[in-house]
Amino acid sequence: MVHGERESGQLGSVHTASFPALLQQLEISLAVTTYQAGKLVLLRSQAGQLNTHFCSFPKPMGLALRGPQLAVGTRNSVVEFHVNAAAGRFAGAAAACDRCWVERLSHVTGNIQIHEMEWVGDELWFVNTLFSCLAVRSSVYSFEPRWQPSFISALAPEDRCHLNGLGLRDGAIRYVTALGRTDTAGGWRPGKKDGGVLLDTAAGEVICSGLSMPHSPRWYRDRLWLLESGSGTLGLVDASSGRYESVAGLPGFTRGLDFCGEVAFVGLSQVRESALFSGIPITESGRERVCGVAAVDVTTGAVLGWVKFDEGVQEIFAVRVLAGCRQPEVLQSEHEVVDGVFILPDQDLRRVPSQYAVGAE
Repeated sequence: MVHGERESGQLGSVHTASFPALLQQLEISLAVTTYQAGKLVLLRSQAGQLNTHFCSFPKPMGLALRGPQLAVGTRNSVVEFHVNAAAGRFAGAAAACDRCWVERLSHVTGNIQIHEMEWVGDELWFVNTLFSCLAVRSSVYSFEPRWQPSFISALAPEDRCHLNGLGLRDGAIRYVTALGRTDTAGGWRPGKKDGGVLLDTAAGEVICSGLSMPHSPRWYRDRLWLLESGSGTLGLVDASSGRYESVAGLPGFTRGLDFCGEVAFVGLSQVRESALFSGIPITESGRERVCGVAAVDVTTGAVLGWVKFDEGVQEIFAVRVLAGCRQPEVLQSEHEVVDGVFILPDQDLRRVPSQYAVGAE
């Protein structure tokens, strides 16, 4: 059975009954970014239906989550949010809100085309696509470059290889994806159909090549997962042989991946009929292309449920599981509730900070 929902501004979605049931069963919600529509979307199960809550950002892409910290990469900034229990009591959903992220700080990077992001210890790493590197925030500079592929010869704002995906292993940066092994401005574009590569950052070597627009490398349950976006698949990479094997074919440009238990949540994009996406398998074959999120059984590859955006949203970038959280809220600095909630240290600064809500009632 398929259900539908409409948000203000003609942002519409339909979903299978199994999708919110799965979120409820796993005791999770999802955070999804769509840079094309300028929204962070919270997917929440409510009374057997899927609730889609939209928050506006300028071109949001990467998402990073670590404990109480949530970071969103936007057009020219990294915006960081921290959980605030006091704010959650007054955040619209009232008692139903079980986790509330409140904007804490913003770091301006300029439009460096931030893609995927991850926390490593206390540092937030992000893919700086424009400068073909991995970078972190800096109090002095727009960003601090930390790593580049060996085939990139200079730090230049030229998007030389379209570095995009970032994956951890044992808490450290280990995998990245790029759409080409090229070292000239926009050099990846002519070979995007099968020039994509997966790299091991520790060894500085290419693990897998010949990929069609790869994204979202993930190490999960001792296996290396990858999205071959250009073919619309979720698959596994055998690092020893360099072989990519599809686990599931899906009706869209696959981009954005996270896991919970036996389920992979995969972002799907319609992708526009443009020069950027022409000449790749998913647009050449005439296959159906939808925008949304699919839940996939990691053992069988079967689709367990889906949500599709049928109005206002055509492209998804990031998908993040919010574990142990069924009714999240995200409050940006302009929200009225933020004016009256504070996190303060106790007089004994060795103790856990206290949270207060003033004038919020």
